[in-house]
Amino acid sequence: MTLDALGFDAWFQNQQVVLGRPECSPVRVTAVDRDRYLVRNASDEVPAELAGSFRFAAEDSLGFPCVGDWALAQVVNAGRLAIVCAVLPRKSLLRRKTPYRTIDYQAIAANVDVAFLVQSCDADFNLRRLERYLAMVLEANIRPVMLLTKSDLVPPDALRDLQAQVRAANNPCDVVGVSSQTGDGLDDLRRMLLPGMTYCLLGSSGVGKTTILNRLIGQETFATGAVRAYDGKGRHVTARRQLTVLETGAMLIDTPGMRELGALGVGDGIEAGFADVVGLAAQCRFRDCTHTQEPGCALRAAVERGELDPDRYHSYLKLMRESELLDASYAERRRRDREFGRWIHAATKRRSK
Repeated sequence: MTLDALGFDAWFQNQQVVLGRPECSPVRVTAVDRDRYLVRNASDEVPAELAGSFRFAAEDSLGFPCVGDWALAQVVNAGRLAIVCAVLPRKSLLRRKTPYRTIDYQAIAANVDVAFLVQSCDADFNLRRLERYLAMVLEANIRPVMLLTKSDLVPPDALRDLQAQVRAANNPCDVVGVSSQTGDGLDDLRRMLLPGMTYCLLGSSGVGKTTILNRLIGQETFATGAVRAYDGKGRHVTARRQLTVLETGAMLIDTPGMRELGALGVGDGIEAGFADVVGLAAQCRFRDCTHTQEPGCALRAAVERGELDPDRYHSYLKLMRESELLDASYAERRRRDREFGRWIHAATKRRSK
């Protein structure tokens, strides 16, 4: 397989020229499991390690390779190991707030063209969660498509109703129903997967992401959990992010299920996902309207007239407030880190005198 078929187009070729490093060759990161990596070049897929200089120079967690990245590496040990020396600039980066209390970014996947936002047709369906995923995907300038899995669990009318709910909420994404059990919708999905393009599966645990990947491959390549009889849900088993090259030449990244999706650094994505709400907000009497109690608020007026769904209105306010709070907390943490770094540098200089 050529590097071009793996997505190494003229843009990345130019980035390689800018970085230099003639002793290195380009590889694509195909799997990340904590600090272990797999990379692929035109001839093979091999384990990889980070060069010590590269690990030391990384400014933060986003500086390390993630699945989908293009990197420059030296292949050693007769082609059985790659030493990653640099990561090429990214066309896109899916990132989220790290789980729990830590205010930092966690990279999910890089250089993705289309993100499939996966929810199942059972109790997992949630428009508010979809809005969070859309904010993350749109912030990265990635095209979103919603997959409604396990469509065999609901009647056709119910599936059409779920699709209508997504469209009625002005969510900027196509909606495709699929069933890994009956095969319904899989041909439509296959037609969307174009050679040389990179796609990503995002969603909660147990919604059938890995099962979809296995169906597209045509065999049970990746482990899946058994479906529970009482609710039709699968058990979460995917533990790492991995890129698979399909027979069609399309590349599909599977990711572990996400229990938490904090709105860190997604202000532009929120505005893109709530374009209808933002358009109404521009009509408010005050430019700094908080949309809670000010007179002349166009959002509250639209809710009262029945033109704006109250749940969507509250979701917008919640995401914007969360984003502003987390962004401020992240900026403060980075400021403290820089001050500490300067203190360490100064102390080291004093000791060396």
